Amino acid sequence: MEIKFAQTDAEILECREVMLALRPHVPSEQFLSLVKEAMQTGYQLAYIPKAGKAVAAIGFRQLQFLFNGKHFYIDDLSTLPDHRGHGYGGQLLDFVAGLARERGFEVITLDSGFHRHDAHRLYLNKGFQIASLHFSKKIT
Repeated sequence: MEIKFAQTDAEILECREVMLALRPHVPSEQFLSLVKEAMQTGYQLAYIPKAGKAVAAIGFRQLQFLFNGKHFYIDDLSTLPDHRGHGYGGQLLDFVAGLARERGFEVITLDSGFHRHDAHRLYLNKGFQIASLHFSKKIT
């Protein structure tokens, strides 16, 4: 299965439908500019194309924290609903793990909503462990 990096506007837009399946709160007309802005801070977007459109995509970035050193953080992992169950999410996780291995990183991290049980099963099957709770606070 081919995995491509989305780098051009056309490639980023090819990922819009699959990413908005995960992030429906993101306005469709702002998707391109938001991804390009994130890319300025290290965000990378990779996807699996099939029949001229992305059927699955993963967004990730390299970070360095004191508690676990250099690592890849997965921001987004999504598969179009009618393409789920074909192993695309696992292939994208393996792709990022391969990049991490090549660069000498020892950790990949991600956060996942409590209700995303199918995603949790995938992560656990791919060797991820539940390591912490993530807290956030909206500033109003």
